Amino acid sequence: MLQPFFLALAIQASVLLSATLLLIPGAYGQGSVPANSEAKRYGSGWECNRGFRQEADSCVAVTAPDNAFLTYASYGNGWECDYGFAEKDGQCLAVRLPANAFLDSYSGDRWKCMHGYRQRDTECDLIEVPDKAYLTDSSYGEGWICERGYQVIASKCVALIVPDHAYLTTSGNEWLCDRGFEMKDQACVAVKVPENATFADNSYGQKWKCDRGFEAKGSVCSQINLPENAHLDRSGNGWECNRPYRLSRGVCGME
Repeated sequence: MLQPFFLALAIQASVLLSATLLLIPGAYGQGSVPANSEAKRYGSGWECNRGFRQEADSCVAVTAPDNAFLTYASYGNGWECDYGFAEKDGQCLAVRLPANAFLDSYSGDRWKCMHGYRQRDTECDLIEVPDKAYLTDSSYGEGWICERGYQVIASKCVALIVPDHAYLTTSGNEWLCDRGFEMKDQACVAVKVPENATFADNSYGQKWKCDRGFEAKGSVCSQINLPENAHLDRSGNGWECNRPYRLSRGVCGME
């Protein structure tokens, strides 16, 4: 009757022993843990405590300079400069802010020029905005763009001359011809659409397209005369031989 009791007692002792071994660094062959370190939570090995860094098989103290704080990173210096300070030659020096500048809110070790100013070397220069223009938030280009209806010419904003049958684009700094018109010599002239054709709003090339069953010949659309054993192609403006016929010398014949 005592055997189950001793068996249960042995199981409890085994569990306690296993738990104890888990708490003892190196108990399962991880090796000895040096001072100022602890066993890794996951996997084998050890890692240095905060404020220490590994050198060979030991953990040495990290000495942070003034205006710096220790990090948990196992790489790099082991410290970073406080907000408003930047590293230079192993020290943390206060960031020098020029006039009309502010500290970068993300890093704290760089600065940016205020709106309306542009960085030039270590200073922030005022952006000169011409008449009929306004400042932008972009760090590229001039720092300003012309108002709607004006375009940049020699660093100035000059009024756009919009011809008849044209309109300002969304940007407001250029114009395009109305549908049915095309640009010629800074003017918009009507597109001459031949008979049996329709207007085509193409950016380049011909501004009209022949109807189906017609083909372009110069400035006119001529009706396509289908040869025997042929049909209009996908475009509708040409033809191709029916299968199994093949084109030979302008006709569709059998090989």
